[in-house]
Amino acid sequence: MGTYLNPGNMSYQMAINSEIFIDKTEMLRYLNAVVNTQQRFVSVSRPRRFGKTIAADMICAYYDGSADSHKMFEELEISKNSVDRPDFRGIKWDQYLGQFDVVRLVMTDFMEDSDTVSDMLDYLMEEVIDELKKVYPQVEYGKRNNLRNIFERIYRVTERQFVIVIDEWDAVFRVWKDDERGHTEYLEFLRDWLKDKTYMSLVYMTGILPIKKYGEHSALNMFTEYSMTSPKSLARYAGFTSAEVRMICDERNLNFESMKLWYDGYRLSERPTYSLVKDMKDTPEDGVYEIYSPLSVVNAARYKRIENYWNKSETYEALAEYIRKDYDGLKDAVALLMDGGRVNIDISSYQNDMTTFNGRDDILSLLIHLGYLGFDDERSEVFIPNREILDEFRTSTKSTEWVSTFESFERSQRLLKATWDCDEREVVALLEQAHDCAGNRTYNDEAALSYAIRLAYYAAQKYYTEILELDTGKGYADILYIPSPLYADKPVLLIELKYEKSAQAAIRQIHDKRYQDRLEHYKGNILLVGINYDKDNRSDSEGFKHHTCQIKRA
Repeated sequence: MGTYLNPGNMSYQMAINSEIFIDKTEMLRYLNAVVNTQQRFVSVSRPRRFGKTIAADMICAYYDGSADSHKMFEELEISKNSVDRPDFRGIKWDQYLGQFDVVRLVMTDFMEDSDTVSDMLDYLMEEVIDELKKVYPQVEYGKRNNLRNIFERIYRVTERQFVIVIDEWDAVFRVWKDDERGHTEYLEFLRDWLKDKTYMSLVYMTGILPIKKYGEHSALNMFTEYSMTSPKSLARYAGFTSAEVRMICDERNLNFESMKLWYDGYRLSERPTYSLVKDMKDTPEDGVYEIYSPLSVVNAARYKRIENYWNKSETYEALAEYIRKDYDGLKDAVALLMDGGRVNIDISSYQNDMTTFNGRDDILSLLIHLGYLGFDDERSEVFIPNREILDEFRTSTKSTEWVSTFESFERSQRLLKATWDCDEREVVALLEQAHDCAGNRTYNDEAALSYAIRLAYYAAQKYYTEILELDTGKGYADILYIPSPLYADKPVLLIELKYEKSAQAAIRQIHDKRYQDRLEHYKGNILLVGINYDKDNRSDSEGFKHHTCQIKRA
């Protein structure tokens, strides 16, 4: 048993021996299906304390040819063939058990005594090559050695392939955030060593971040990525599933609903695309898993205490650092999320690092990978997954810089309620307050007025889908809020805006052009909202208001 080469099975045995052990060995059947295929490069990214290291220990114990692990795995789920999945390709459970030499690297081990990426890579190569030479003395080595030519020489002589397991692979990007030259050198090192090499039967990398992108491309494009935004066939292995947590609770006489409230909520799907698959099951949740934070569940079960265990692995300062970057109204989005709402995002532009942020969506994408947000890939929405993470957000938003954000959001909530109550006077008063906070610059034309009103109704995103300029056949309704399926009881809000005219004129236009005809399905539960803004109202006039409002039911 070596430090890097063939590390044995003791680490995984310790996991099995633990007070609480969840058997995820069926994952090995999936990995067996990609051994010695073009898909043998696997990159798995998960938040801290989501079982990444235990999975790496399991992989080492299974494939390590120096370890006698048959009895260990014979007693685990992998041997029971309990699930018949096409992606397992019918490969026997022990077909690759103990069949390879395994190299296990934890990148942070080499970073601790290194000042730069170059130092780290030199240190890594010295340590690994020294161990390889001791184990394979029969191989003739050249004077200038790197990992690629060392592995090639060993493979030519022994015809024995390797399984490479790299843990904390992304630590370079997290610790040396701004060292772009070092990032490039590191990625080139991995590509030179791993890409298209026949001496590799399987390469498994795990970390928090997906593979760093440059523009639209990845430097390690041979890898298939399994992440919190795209878990594919490994969704059920990302953390603890509901069934596994329920089993823990049943064994220990614990309250499952409390566990669910505090630690559930990461919604991971391995569902294929409907358009590509015939005869898909109709059940909407088929292939969708509610994933729990493993560390938190284990701690709660062991200590029989429901509390916030997240901050043992991540501090609130880490979250606060990112959400105070108020890109594109990020703070408003955070307020909505903390109120139980969801925010639609585009994850495609995120560059998979911790420094390149071009907008709100890049920050929210990072928070998904860090575990602070759940992600619904079918709706492209983020949300705060559970009570534990909500506590982290509450702690991270206690500073004075958040006061105005929460005041604006609270005003938006009151505006929404006043609209539901058809309280025209309160709607006008709250719009005036929003106007005073925003300033006249946001009301300089009709387009700006539309933007300002949508901002004032920001809290509506929790309950509604917002549609701008709905084509009704006879014109375009300015703003339409359609209730989401979760809040089907809420009324449709059809808002027509006027600039220096009248709220009554806005309502007349809705009726004259029959905008509500497009909403026949909601008949009887529609609110027609006419809002006018008059920028020239004199502030010294009686009952001065820039806004007027009229609300009618339809």
